[in-house]
This record gives sequence, C-alpha cells and structure tokens, in this order.
Amino acid sequence: QVVLVESGGGLVQAGGSLRLSCAASGRTFQLFGMAWFRQAPGKEREFVAAINWSADSTDYPDSVKGRFTISRDNAKNRVYLQMNNLKPEDTAVYYCGATEIYCTGYVCSASERNYAYWGQGTQVIVSS
Repeated sequence: QVVLVESGGGLVQAGGSLRLSCAASGRTFQLFGMAWFRQAPGKEREFVAAINWSADSTDYPDSVKGRFTISRDNAKNRVYLQMNNLKPEDTAVYYCGATEIYCTGYVCSASERNYAYWGQGTQVIVSS
C-alpha cells in the first residue's frame, strides 16, 4: 500500500508558475514509477508527466512539453511537478499516481490504468 498526498495547488495568473508536490508513504518509494495526471471539469483525466524510479526517464504530452518538468527525490519520498508559463487550459485538479509497472515507453507511462495508487488531488486554477 502506498499513500499519496498532493500539495501546492492554487490560483495563478496566466504566464505564472506553480510547483506541485506529492508526498508518498508506505512501501518503498524508490520501487515505483510516478506520474501526474489532471482532470478538468467535464473532461476525462489526462496524462501530464511521468518519471521512472531512477529519474533517468521522463515523458510528457505535447500540451505541456517545454513548460512542465517532473522530478523526484527518493530520499524524501517526493515527486514534484514544476509548471511554468501556465495557461488557462491548464486549469484542473492535478493527481499524483504511482505504479509498480516498469514502463519503458510513453504509451505505458501515459496509461491511467497502469497506476494503482492515487492521491486526492490538488486544484490548480489559471486565470486569464
């Protein structure tokens, strides 16, 4: 069992930045691939970023590539999402997910069904 708790969301103007944090507890954090997903009102949850256990591989969809950066600190059992140049369309609840599956490509990392553990989410609102 892994418990995930997100923080760092809030209200920001377009062009601004936020840093989300996800704290993990329970089983050995280093064994898990981690990811961020988001869900806007009336829309399905979508993939935002993923990082493997050793932090030497990351994946992003085109919608956030170059603006968002995922990182992890295995000593602190945390994963982060640095979001720069935020746009109103980034408004959503952001969720942290953990997977025991060793993903070797984007399709695997971006598949919501591969993540067995989820946090409660943190709201991000970007005003225009």
